[in-house]
Order: sequence, then structure tokens, then C-alpha cells
Amino acid sequence: MRSEVEEREGNNESGRRGRVRVTGQGEADLPMKVGFVGLERRWGEGIHISFSAPVEYALEAVRRGTTAVAVKVGVEKKSTAKLQEPRTVRKIHVLDDHVCLAFAGLTADARVLVNRTRVECQSFKLTMEDPVSVAYITRYLAGIQQKYTQSGGMRPFGISTLICGYDRNGLSLYQTEPSGTFYAWKANAIGKNSKTVREYLEKNYTDELAASDEECKKLAVKALLEVVESGGRNIEIATMRMNEPLKIWSDEEVDAFVSSIEAEKAAQAASSGAAPAASS
Repeated sequence: MRSEVEEREGNNESGRRGRVRVTGQGEADLPMKVGFVGLERRWGEGIHISFSAPVEYALEAVRRGTTAVAVKVGVEKKSTAKLQEPRTVRKIHVLDDHVCLAFAGLTADARVLVNRTRVECQSFKLTMEDPVSVAYITRYLAGIQQKYTQSGGMRPFGISTLICGYDRNGLSLYQTEPSGTFYAWKANAIGKNSKTVREYLEKNYTDELAASDEECKKLAVKALLEVVESGGRNIEIATMRMNEPLKIWSDEEVDAFVSSIEAEKAAQAASSGAAPAASS
């Protein structure tokens, strides 16, 4: 047995090369076990080095978060306790007069990102004497998320965001992920049950529908109602129009709009049921 510092290499189960530097006592030919997620390497008894995949854990936090959908911005919100102040439980946040953000994932992480992004919006306006573009503030936020995936002593932000706003290029919608990647969309959903909502949007979204303010609102709410069981009580809606500040709907407005959609659905179901009876 001898004390030494060695650098060993080997292949993991996916065929990728692995390298680790180990200080300790051991034999010359010791086995190495490398897993792809939650990497684990053993160099003999008493030496155990573990690596995790923090971005995967951050994505899992997003998958468990409440659903957010953006055509007009709508989110599923968790039901609040009877004595809790509802205005303190928000999933949609204003970044600047012309930009807003909806998120799915860890609320505490979202608060940190929202505050930093708001400061950047005001700093940019003070320096450039122009408001930020939606693309710029998306790149800034995604850059912060990416930085936290590669620095020691940090963990990735456990949220995905939908950033909606307008600038000289018109209305824009972007999505960012915990890894720091971002994409532009016409309509999208994130969070729990996002796949179901996205499939509904893909089936029903058209450019003609997007040109109608009323139809956009109906599409966003109908998409949310596909996965939200308790109706308007657990839905938060905001609308963003060109050259207008973000308007967050009151609970009464949400309830009234959801009720009108449910009444419309009931009328369509009744008429479709009556048509086969008449033909027979």
C-alpha cells in the first residue's frame, strides 16, 4: 500500500471518457464505476467521489411547477389558505412597462431572477435612454441561468420562464430553461401538464386567431382548463397589448370569463347532441 496522487481514466456506461484526480492509498489497478446521471466513481475502500446532474434536478422542479401558458399570459396558481393574502402569491410578474414574466418552478428562485432582471431593465433604460428589447432581456436572464450551471458552490435556478412583451419589432414571446437556453414561440406552455396544453395549442392555434384579441384570450383560458380542475379559482390571467401596460385580471373578471367559456361549451355540447337525434 502506498500514498500517492494519481489521475485515472475510464469509460462510463454511455461510452464517454471519464477522468478524476484522487489522493489516497490504494492498489494500482482498481475498478472505476461511472454512472451517467448522479455520477459515481470508486477508487477503493474509503474513497468515494460523487457527482450529480443539477440541471436535471432543476428541470424536475419545473416539471412539478404549476402550469403557465402564453398566448395571452395565463397561469395555473396554487390554491391559497383561507387567511393568506392572495396578492403575495403571484406567478406573473412585471419586469418593465412593456415586459412581463410568467414562471413554473421554485418561487424563491423566481423572486431572485425577477429582481435582478428588473434592475437590468432600469439600468439599461438609464444608460441607453431606451427601454430594453424583449430579446435583450431574455438573453440577459438566460445568461444568468446558464452561469449558475457551471460555477462551483452554486446550483441551477429551478424555474423555466415565459417572457412576453413588445418593442419596435412588435409583440414577442420567449421561453427560457434552467440550462440557460431560450427560444422564441408563437404560443407555448411550461410546467406540470405542459405537454397536454402544448398539444392543445398546436391543434387550435392559427395566425388568424392570433390577430383577434378575444379569441387569443379564449384560447389561453381553454388551454388551461384542459388541466385545471377547479376552474377560475386557480387561474391567473394577464393581457399584454402593444403600447399598453400589462393588465392583470381580477378574480371576478377571471371567474366571469371562465363561466362564459363553460356556458359556451355546454351550449355546443347540447347542440351537437341534438343534431344526431334530429337526423334519426
